[in-house]
Amino acid sequence: MFKDRIDAALQLAEKLKKYKNLNGIVLAVPRGGVPIGYIIAKELGFPLEIILSKKIGHPRNPEYAIGSVSLDGATINDNVMDVSMNYFQQESNRILNSLKAKFNYYMGGRKMADLQDKTVIVVDDGIATGSTIIATVHSIRKRNPKEIIIAVPIAPTSVVSKLKSIADEFICLSVPRDFLGVGQFYEDFSQVSDDEVIQLLQKANSREMHMNH
Repeated sequence: MFKDRIDAALQLAEKLKKYKNLNGIVLAVPRGGVPIGYIIAKELGFPLEIILSKKIGHPRNPEYAIGSVSLDGATINDNVMDVSMNYFQQESNRILNSLKAKFNYYMGGRKMADLQDKTVIVVDDGIATGSTIIATVHSIRKRNPKEIIIAVPIAPTSVVSKLKSIADEFICLSVPRDFLGVGQFYEDFSQVSDDEVIQLLQKANSREMHMNH
């Protein structure tokens, strides 16, 4: 049980110490991943950025993912039948535009970082199904980082092997068997507001500028 996101973040940062001072970046999944990413980025001396991806729903069953979109493009799942390319194109464009708007809103017009040859630490406040983070990691790979580390406080046993197979390292503090949802493992799991996300990103990145001068 974690007291709150800060408690979880400090414990994760401990486990990530070996990456300190490498050429790295923390990519946080908003909104809940940002307070955690902020602390980890601060401890490691890394810049902090958000990473966005969203599933593309099936035309007749929006909950069923037929693919995913991130800021660097769309991927279609292997097993997709009976969906027109036209629908796929339209949906992925619509989602891409909304992700771009969200990125600008949170990052205040800063450009996406270049991930080439970097140690990339992907952070969230917990993983439920894993589908978002899996899509996210695939999109990061396209940007040729040196390595990708997934760091989360909590994930269900069902997704662990999948995450281990796609990341260079998977760090998770707690893998409960009786997993119902991420929130059950935090005493305080209050919503993170947009304002808080924006403030933390500004703080993280202005601090980083001071370090470079």
